[in-house]
Amino acid sequence: SIAKKVHCLEVIISKVRLHLFAPYPWRYISVACHSSRVPRGPVTSVLSKSISMAEAHDILMIKANVEPDTPAIRGYDFNKGLDLQALLDSMLTTGFQATSFGQAVEEVNRMINWRLSDDPVTDDTPEKFRDPKFRASVRTKIFLGYTSNMSSAGTREHIRYLVQNKMVDVIVTTAGGVEEDFIKCLGDTYIGDFHLKGEDLRKQGLNRIGNMVIPNTNYCRFEEWIMPILEDMYREQEENGVNWTPSKMIHRLGREMGREDCIAYWAWKNNIPIFSPALTDGSIGDMLMFHSLKRPGLRLDLVEDVRLIDETVMHCAPAKTGMILVGGGVAKHHICNANLLRNGADFAVYINTAQEFDGSDSGARPDEAISWGKIALHAKPVKVYADATLILPLLIAQTFYKNFKPKDA
Repeated sequence: SIAKKVHCLEVIISKVRLHLFAPYPWRYISVACHSSRVPRGPVTSVLSKSISMAEAHDILMIKANVEPDTPAIRGYDFNKGLDLQALLDSMLTTGFQATSFGQAVEEVNRMINWRLSDDPVTDDTPEKFRDPKFRASVRTKIFLGYTSNMSSAGTREHIRYLVQNKMVDVIVTTAGGVEEDFIKCLGDTYIGDFHLKGEDLRKQGLNRIGNMVIPNTNYCRFEEWIMPILEDMYREQEENGVNWTPSKMIHRLGREMGREDCIAYWAWKNNIPIFSPALTDGSIGDMLMFHSLKRPGLRLDLVEDVRLIDETVMHCAPAKTGMILVGGGVAKHHICNANLLRNGADFAVYINTAQEFDGSDSGARPDEAISWGKIALHAKPVKVYADATLILPLLIAQTFYKNFKPKDA
């Protein structure tokens, strides 16, 4: 009969409905909630009676007048014309890594704007820290860490700007981060391509770093430049008792280079230490080895440098500390590990593309550093998952360039 056929059809539709909608309850509910708009019939009546509006609200956790207390997502409107400042400001409400960038801007601005005078004087405040003028002069001690590719790329000029203008207080980088700075004073690095064939480049005497290439002749010039300096360092060690460390050596090389486009030159001139605990892991290490073949005995004291960076952290109170870590590896961890000795940095921004699933320190999120005491419990750290050649210049534009006040002001 027709009635039995309709009943069978309803059963079939019910099973199909459960199969299709069970993993996606909002589709099921949508049909039920809006079924009054559909002409009534044997099938639609089954769907419309399957779930009530109350049940729909329970499943979707619909609560009246409950909305997040955060800004709404909204990107830049190009109909208003091209306003680069407004475009950068809009990143915060764009979502994903654009929002992370906006949060990094806020964190760095907190870092550079903080003064001890922002914190209240309490009964526990030592008398020597109570003077208002003194409190207004105490600012965050900023640690900048970066990997060697940042010196190879145009971000070198951005880092040099920070060091030249005394915007950071301590630097940690890799061997490449040091030597590429000097090598670029002696010869250019050129735009290449990620897909250039290694065999062809080798035959041409070109070395590839991503989509950049460096002629071997640049390293030959570096060897010719540095070897006489190493000889002078050895003589000063033997005759004057100089105990060389990586940071002392980098300052010496910066002084010898004497060029204003050099990061290390400004670090020496402004007395900003550059620590490089893995300084031998690159061309500088090769030069030290070559020098030792001719005149063995030149030493670099790593322990003195470790003590210096650790004591810088431990004795910086009542100042706060901030970390800007561009890339991962030793440059990231050396700064984090030092800040462990004061129960963590007060401000922190990470910029890298590493992921944490393999347990690497490079990929570790700031929350992992909190568990070790490398970032303070009260901090609001930010990690931006992005290529630093894109992010660092924009970050500097939105923070140091706009808001940093000279230290003698």
